[in-house]
Amino acid sequence: MKRLIKLTCFVLLVQGCVDTTDDNINTLIPNGEIPDDVEGVQLIFPFESSLCTEGTNITPTESTVLFEWEPNNNAQSYILTVENLSTNSITEYETEDFIYPVTIQRAVSYRWFVNYAFNDEILESETWNFYNAGEAIQTYPPFQAEIISPTIAQTLPSTNSVTLQWSGSDVDDDIVDYDVYLSTINPPELATSNISASQLTVAVVSGNIYYWRVVTRDAAGNTSESDIFQFNIQ
Repeated sequence: MKRLIKLTCFVLLVQGCVDTTDDNINTLIPNGEIPDDVEGVQLIFPFESSLCTEGTNITPTESTVLFEWEPNNNAQSYILTVENLSTNSITEYETEDFIYPVTIQRAVSYRWFVNYAFNDEILESETWNFYNAGEAIQTYPPFQAEIISPTIAQTLPSTNSVTLQWSGSDVDDDIVDYDVYLSTINPPELATSNISASQLTVAVVSGNIYYWRVVTRDAAGNTSESDIFQFNIQ
């Protein structure tokens, strides 16, 4: 579901931080190929793989967090995307500013990124995870594992084995092991449990499509499940 939220008083406050004397602000390069030096925006806050404790308007269940990124001279407006990793619900916000308040649930992990349109292309920032602090919580579950290899929907040449690789992160920095699910059916079945490494070599058969996911476990027994990924073997 998409929502477009327009700022009123808050916009006026934020715009006071923008240098309007620079004629290059919000100026697009003429149509054509995107130059090599044109990139997506750089994210600032909430920090990657961090515990966010700087919310305002705090209630037992919600807080308002200011999402911030570096302004980009090539962008006339931005789309901020925020995903609740507990419910997989995704919300998008359109804004001309580079600081944007969003009211989100507490004690929940989130994923966010920012993009903008440039010469009919969509340029995206990196994607960052964070955990919005909750009331009286002593430990926090790990973030969902991020895929490294094989890439999503990648087709691999005929082979007898594939090395699955991923990365894990946790605000408490206490990940202890992973369970890996892999099979030719979706959802995949458990293949290996309680491995400490963030990679696993598995046997495969040519001509099959494989589905896999990773469950991350920390020292307190908290777990998180990654999305389900897939790859093909020629």
